[in-house]
Amino acid sequence: MSLLIEIPGGVTLSLEHLVLDYNGTLGLDGHLLEGIADRIAALAAHLQIHVLTADTFERARAELADTRCGVIVLERGNEPRQKADYVDRLGPAVCAAIGNGRNDVEMLAKAALAIAVLGDEGLASDALAAADIVAPNPVSALDLLLRPKRIAATLRS
Repeated sequence: MSLLIEIPGGVTLSLEHLVLDYNGTLGLDGHLLEGIADRIAALAAHLQIHVLTADTFERARAELADTRCGVIVLERGNEPRQKADYVDRLGPAVCAAIGNGRNDVEMLAKAALAIAVLGDEGLASDALAAADIVAPNPVSALDLLLRPKRIAATLRS
């Protein structure tokens, strides 16, 4: 299972994992945003999906219960390091990551493909700086992976 993205004048990515933040990225105020579950289902045919969350609203597992992804609730304290370590364990070269917050920066910096999301919760400037691509919302971010030629068009040199 993998997703191949050929970037003209650049590299070819062979992704196996998608690591996602939950609050502010896939969910707002603890609730999964509309359109996310369907896109996760479609991507799960190509990638192993991992949702990493501090679970501020304690709803992530319930909200994602019917999706094809693993939900990892992080221990309180040093969430940025935990997210980065998770990407390290999976192998940064085969990971895409999507996030919006300051606690996503290290995860985004490590992943072979980093997508920052500007949603209703906002986008931390540090996360913006760590991203390869910025998407206007999480649906658009997931659609990039469902239509990898969009990524190639954005990142071509």
